[in-house]
Amino acid sequence: MLRGRVVLPEGQVVERVFASAAQAAGSWRWLPPLEGTVVGALLNYRGELGALGDALSAPPYQAPPKAPILYLKPANTRIGHNHDVVLPADVDGVWVGACLGVVIGRTAARVTARHAVDFIAGYTIVNDLTVPHASYYRPAIRHKCRDGFCPMGPWMVDRDDVPDADALDIAVRINGEIKQRANTSTLVRPIAQLLADVTAFMTLEAGDVLLVGMPENPPLARADDRIDIDIAHIGTLTTALVRHAQEASQ
Repeated sequence: MLRGRVVLPEGQVVERVFASAAQAAGSWRWLPPLEGTVVGALLNYRGELGALGDALSAPPYQAPPKAPILYLKPANTRIGHNHDVVLPADVDGVWVGACLGVVIGRTAARVTARHAVDFIAGYTIVNDLTVPHASYYRPAIRHKCRDGFCPMGPWMVDRDDVPDADALDIAVRINGEIKQRANTSTLVRPIAQLLADVTAFMTLEAGDVLLVGMPENPPLARADDRIDIDIAHIGTLTTALVRHAQEASQ
């Protein structure tokens, strides 16, 4: 089942359940399907980690990470499917972060990998928009936490309707052209292990979303681009980038 939040033409916010993506087509405005905390993990794709090579053994890092590198996407970043993101005047382009979002179904603390699936309600798509930058170990608040930088949706798909979340094809299209392909089978920490590692020190609550990672070589998108992220068995998340009013008036 698909579970989403929409604004009806008369302005009422409602939660809707659909049997299929075709049934979900409508004239309403989509809201983010979840309202909990969004927690992201860096360097969790083998290609992303491998591309850095020996750099992680040199200053300032000294050694590859032994635990997940985490960050948060606060409430100001979250928007729904088919919404516009206004690029800040000081940002020329953003990385498209095609992320599988794992939706937590109940309070998860010190969860074992063996039982992790019992704490998962379902899955959604998240576009972790990021201003390009070089550092991985410093908090990237200025790069990841701009307004609208966490498009999410269109809906949450129930856990049992996704055959194998550790083997999902991901594709990014910019203006209709495929710019990236990935698969969750190349995660450094598969979903169950990532959930276990995170909840070893941090409690996640129902409605929180854990991003499994951003695939290597994220494509760059600029103002006036349309971004579509496709994840198998989940759907397509669409976002349009628009120019800041200050820039557009020049």
